[in-house]
Amino acid sequence: MTTSTAALDRPATGARVRVTRSRRPRPFLGLVALAAVAVLAAMPALVGAGITAKLVDGFILLTLASMWNLLAGYAGLVSVGQQTFIGLGSYVVLVLAQWGLQPYLALPLAAVVCAALALPVSWLLFRLRGGYFAIATWVVADAVLLVVSHFPSLGGGTGAILPGIAGIAPLTRLAWTYWSALAVAVAALGVTYLLLRGRLGLVLTAVRDDEIGARSVGARVGWAKRIVFLVAAAGCGAAGGLLILSQLNVQAPSVFSVEWSAKMIFVTIIGGIGTLEGPIVGTIVFVLLQELLAGFGAWYFIALGTVAVVIALWSPRGLWGFVADRVHLRPFPIGYWLWVDDDTGAGAGRAEKGVE
Repeated sequence: MTTSTAALDRPATGARVRVTRSRRPRPFLGLVALAAVAVLAAMPALVGAGITAKLVDGFILLTLASMWNLLAGYAGLVSVGQQTFIGLGSYVVLVLAQWGLQPYLALPLAAVVCAALALPVSWLLFRLRGGYFAIATWVVADAVLLVVSHFPSLGGGTGAILPGIAGIAPLTRLAWTYWSALAVAVAALGVTYLLLRGRLGLVLTAVRDDEIGARSVGARVGWAKRIVFLVAAAGCGAAGGLLILSQLNVQAPSVFSVEWSAKMIFVTIIGGIGTLEGPIVGTIVFVLLQELLAGFGAWYFIALGTVAVVIALWSPRGLWGFVADRVHLRPFPIGYWLWVDDDTGAGAGRAEKGVE
């Protein structure tokens, strides 16, 4: 949350008060976002298969980071076990494909199933707080890994091949996977944006700032957290389904690896936790660093860690938070700005307080 303290006094008598979503409203930014999505949708026809495959990986990472940001940045649920739903999403697509359903049609069902499975898991995890909650999410992920590995029909611990996709031409399959990944990433950002602009967003803002205070004024904190947890599970499940569609196979130790949580946290922190734009910026930075440093072996991980530490110390709100605090630009405004317009014209349009 950023708060402008230019003037916190009570507005003068006769002053008119108005509320806006952004300090500098820019309606054209919505058109820019739509144009960007249209350009991205045309990418398979404009670039080669190698770049298209990398973009698929980027969209998957963006989806995961957006879901983790929703959990930790807005609901205060710091999870290191979201790989539970990544793995479940992959295996739901696998099972439905084994039953004869076209794998791409199984993708939305994977998200729904993961959200449904997250409900009983939430009743267990929400009894814990802070670090206990974080560790418990990791324990759940490892427990699910052990269960899945005991089913021979799912490949056990060695993995399984995705059926029902061999008859599709490689370039066609890559294009379908790309468009599916783009659709999932846009849906993740869109759903997050709509949730945070509504009543749920106000409750989450209160919870993030002071959970005890939010409960004391009657906010339905448990309900808000559970909705966020289910949405994040659905998003991670869809991302897991995309993984098996892009790799054509699934291995339990890989999809249930804690490395996925590490990537989500890294991307969100360097981009800007608690902002919708942060995961987008973080994903771009991560992909670029991956391309530039992947050939340096162990130094690649050292460089990523160094970047994360420097940004955390230099700009705790991430790269986007550093920029947004100075230019007051919000392509996805979800907060509020209070303005005071004096009848005399003096101080018209003066920002009294902003919550973003």
